[in-house]
Amino acid sequence: MYYKTNPIFPKDFMWGASSAAWQVEGAVAEGGRTPAIIDLNSKKKKPFADNSIAADHYHHYKEDVQLMAECGFSSYRFSISWSRIIPHEDGEVNPEGIKFYNDLINELLKNNITPIVTLYHYDMPVWVDEMCGGWRNRTVIDAFDHYVRVCFKAFGDRVKYWLSINEQNMQICYGNWLGIDKGCDDWEKEKWKINHIMNLCHAKAVIACHELVDGGKIGPVPGYVPIYPESCKPEDQIAAMNAEELTEKVWNDLYVHREYNGFIKKYWEDNNIDPDIRPGDMELIKEAKIDFFALNCYRSNVAKDCKPEEEYLELQLNKNGVKGQFIYPKYPGVYQLAANPNVETTDWDWEIDPIAMRYMLRYMWDHYQLPMMITENGYGAHESLGEDGCVHDEERINFLRDQIYQVGLAIMDGCEVISYNLWSFTDLLSTGNGMAKRYGLVYVNTTDEDVLDLRRIKKDSFYWYSKLIKSNGKEW
Repeated sequence: MYYKTNPIFPKDFMWGASSAAWQVEGAVAEGGRTPAIIDLNSKKKKPFADNSIAADHYHHYKEDVQLMAECGFSSYRFSISWSRIIPHEDGEVNPEGIKFYNDLINELLKNNITPIVTLYHYDMPVWVDEMCGGWRNRTVIDAFDHYVRVCFKAFGDRVKYWLSINEQNMQICYGNWLGIDKGCDDWEKEKWKINHIMNLCHAKAVIACHELVDGGKIGPVPGYVPIYPESCKPEDQIAAMNAEELTEKVWNDLYVHREYNGFIKKYWEDNNIDPDIRPGDMELIKEAKIDFFALNCYRSNVAKDCKPEEEYLELQLNKNGVKGQFIYPKYPGVYQLAANPNVETTDWDWEIDPIAMRYMLRYMWDHYQLPMMITENGYGAHESLGEDGCVHDEERINFLRDQIYQVGLAIMDGCEVISYNLWSFTDLLSTGNGMAKRYGLVYVNTTDEDVLDLRRIKKDSFYWYSKLIKSNGKEW
């Protein structure tokens, strides 16, 4: 549908940005925090910096919140570090960890910024991994339940929007890249057992939130990549549907309908996969009724038919930010992904496709009719300070303008969207590219080679976004 006016955003729409504890906080050995598995993984990503300092938000949170307030934020989505709250196997609560997040939450509220809190964002404590074998052993369910209940009791009087597990689907789809496959002999089969345990942990969080947080709302955070068929060939359409199921829809159906859909049950049967569903599991999942979806969306994909006789090809991400290094996967008899000639790409070969945002919101609203918030969407780029001491990030402004415009169109299409939180407010550590891939509205003066002084420097995009949100989406 085309509209004669620019999008109109609801009066109570929340504008902000997002981060993750391990990517922004630093201070990995301070305040009683013990190591997380992601700490160890980040040390292997040479020549990129590890997460020991990152943006040093742990020591700069007051300055960062003041900058958010200056920009006009009404929301901030961040995650809690499990190992900062429960640092050891004995389950004892760390008062220093509680204090840090209390101070951050109170600082946000003092500046009229609504906290949106993710309980788990890729940073499993080392002690949990050693005790439970990561997500592979069901003992993790009780450990996770204990952790989230501590969070709800400590912060639930002030935090009313909660997110369970960040991008569970991506952790399963890219298990080797994120280290979830550690200790597995046959990842393609075992990942569905791990996924089921994660679903049980998600369910525990949803149930505990509704039990312990007065007025609390909670939802999952799928990583969403809209998938188009390469052509109007019927085979390509089915391939796109297969890709959608096996990267996104299987999870979203489970979250909403609280049962596994027919597609994945048949897939397990055809591939001799046992997800290890035990008595009482589905009853627990049935209790976990979510309140909304949080959605991370950066790009889109294209799928096409992949004949059974094709040879399997593993997806390979672009890890260096030099165009042309992304390798699209092939899954014989199911689907294959392909480049989209109709969109531009970033240096990391990510599709720049603003209409994907509207597509995602329409698709999710049509299927599930639940409120939605955007919790990640942004433009990663190589950046450094210019000779004038500033960062003129026009490409990021153009990217965000086009993306947010499509959010507005989806709202005008009838979708219920309650918040937009871009990734990220300050520069922070990229999952695979250290400080080389920057997303922030605020430049942090550090590099992969040198920590420097960690000064916060507002980019041009900071001023553009501030103008947009203070006008509630009227001034583009």
